[in-house]
Amino acid sequence: MDTSFASALVILLLVTDPVGNIPLFVALLRPVAAKRRPRVIMRECAIALAVLVAFALFGGRLLDIFGLSERSLNLAGGVILFLIALRMIFHSPEGIFGDSHSGEPLIVPLAIPSIAGPAAIATVVLLVSRAPQRLPEWLAAIVIAMAVSLVTLLLADRISRWVGERALAAFERLMGLLLTAIAVEMLLRGIEAFVLHLRES
Repeated sequence: MDTSFASALVILLLVTDPVGNIPLFVALLRPVAAKRRPRVIMRECAIALAVLVAFALFGGRLLDIFGLSERSLNLAGGVILFLIALRMIFHSPEGIFGDSHSGEPLIVPLAIPSIAGPAAIATVVLLVSRAPQRLPEWLAAIVIAMAVSLVTLLLADRISRWVGERALAAFERLMGLLLTAIAVEMLLRGIEAFVLHLRES
């Protein structure tokens, strides 16, 4: 089944999880001066965008180099998505990735893995490997998802104060539930492709 542009965009928004990242960004940027926080957020989003675009452009070649198939990518991506979805549903104080840093963060853990994590990278590579002729669409979806993340995270302090931590946690659990369904679908696709491969061989 072909993935539409809208579906790809929704999946990318789920795996980059801008709303779920709000508490993490607020907590980690608290020691940073208020005037500098927007620059840090823009820098981290730019790094995450560069990482995802790089994997969109060269991820297929990496698969060829390591001899990986779409089946294995489906299964690996599904497992990673499922684990992240579970941590979104059963939220811990340390956040999805269990990271705690002091000072101004650089690349880790904000750009990677909070935004451009394993699930986002696997999703991008999988989209391109399935339909390389639609690369401009996938790049557009990545850019839009990153733009949404940027705007959301620039407003993170205001959203956190306005909505409250409980509402954010509830919304993140809801997104985790939806991401669980997507992860299971990816796993089923990988298993189906593997079974068909066994029958043909």
